[in-house]
Amino acid sequence: MSLNRQIESARAYHAETAHSPRSVRTDGHVLEWEIKPAPFKIYPDLDALSLPQDLPPLDLDTFEALAGGAGLSRALDLDHLAALLFFSAGVTKRKSHPGGGELHFRAAPSTGALYQTEVYVVAGAVEGLPPGVYHFCPGDFALRRLRAGDFRGAVAVAAADDRAGRVPATLVLSGLHWRNAWKYRARAYRHLFWDAGAMLANALSAAAGLGYPAWTVTGFVDSEVNGLLGLDPGKEGALVVVPIGAEGQSAAPPPVVVPLQHPVVPLSSSEVDYPAIREAYAHSSLDSEAEVMEWREQTVLPRSADSLEPPRVWLPTPLAAAGRGLGETIVARGSTREFSGAAISAEALSTALYHATRPWPGDVPQGLVSLYVNVHAVEGITPGGYVYRRQDHALEPLKAGDLRRDSAFLCLEQPLGGSSSATVFFLADLGGVLERFGNRGYRLANLEAGLVGGRLYLGAYAQRFGATGLTFYDDAVVAFFSPHAAGKDAIFVTALGRSAALPAPRAF
Repeated sequence: MSLNRQIESARAYHAETAHSPRSVRTDGHVLEWEIKPAPFKIYPDLDALSLPQDLPPLDLDTFEALAGGAGLSRALDLDHLAALLFFSAGVTKRKSHPGGGELHFRAAPSTGALYQTEVYVVAGAVEGLPPGVYHFCPGDFALRRLRAGDFRGAVAVAAADDRAGRVPATLVLSGLHWRNAWKYRARAYRHLFWDAGAMLANALSAAAGLGYPAWTVTGFVDSEVNGLLGLDPGKEGALVVVPIGAEGQSAAPPPVVVPLQHPVVPLSSSEVDYPAIREAYAHSSLDSEAEVMEWREQTVLPRSADSLEPPRVWLPTPLAAAGRGLGETIVARGSTREFSGAAISAEALSTALYHATRPWPGDVPQGLVSLYVNVHAVEGITPGGYVYRRQDHALEPLKAGDLRRDSAFLCLEQPLGGSSSATVFFLADLGGVLERFGNRGYRLANLEAGLVGGRLYLGAYAQRFGATGLTFYDDAVVAFFSPHAAGKDAIFVTALGRSAALPAPRAF
């Protein structure tokens, strides 16, 4: 039996990294600022290929981009690749500290603003860019070539997907363990996928907005992709593969993938190893193309706890257009630090939920996470706890009343969880997911939650209100939404609402 099928591993990791009031109150972890990881991965011996600064506009309406765009497709050139990288992972704002130093804000949100998601490009037919394997550095907005030659065929084999060998380029998102574990320790493994999912929300919508098809590949031979990028999987591992562009001719057989020897500047003077992260990644890896193909063909459906004919609160028709281009939305996006407590409209909540949960192209089924919504201040919807029924675009009532204090408590006693207009809790039937996909199903559930959460960010900022991602007390969340949520596990949280720092939005 492969390690991936030994699902007690993911179960044990999830239990061992769960938050509870007791675990948080007895936790003596103190941040060691002198070893805080550097914000950018640096290859000191590689020349920088500076990307174009005059980027093509990303003017397509945010909601049209989230829906997949107009189906256009054009040849991929360096200018458009640069725009895709900027709106997915680029530095959108810089803030100087009074005592020196600079904080870089990125296009996609990240837990603790630590930005451990790295981006690599496997290019074969990009106009203006020689074929090769590249690392993208947001700090100087440049590519550095790790390998010369066309390695698209190597990606296609590792992903057991011939289409990856026929598109102009593929993005690979990876996670640097230590950059996030410095603050969040072993729980950082969850964060790798939340943050990669949020970046995926940007990347897929930006590709659509720029006129390029793109899809997610979550099944691949980990050792082959990591080897292609020259990664040490004990410290950094590939998380998801994203082919970009229209299919053309198949790439020629790739050059031999020899080990890379490029030195990398250490993230900090010392690092703390968290074996639980290494083991969770290793135990969810796929070892061969045959295993990838078998894994992808699983047909057992996850169990569902949804009742057959529940009462419904029908949501208003969602807005088809935001009136704000995707590029403007991404640049405006932040993580709200304080909600005003003011209400949003039912239409605004309806629109955010609808566009966040529409299907996206990928190699595995979606709908692995369920969205439970505590409504605090939404015009036209009675305050209380609900579960969102995607297929009906409706809310099923679970609890009535003012739940602000409950929501704040569930969100690790953070006021943001209760001062929001609505707080969305992501839960999954991990038993069914792991049975179907093995330990890799744990990756899928967290990645999907991060992607839908990232889309909620875009849906909120497109409508000129705010959002923020939060952590939570695992078992308390499940207990709060039970009996409906019985047997599920808490995965992620996103709060939505009016920022206390922003002026009132314009009317639509």
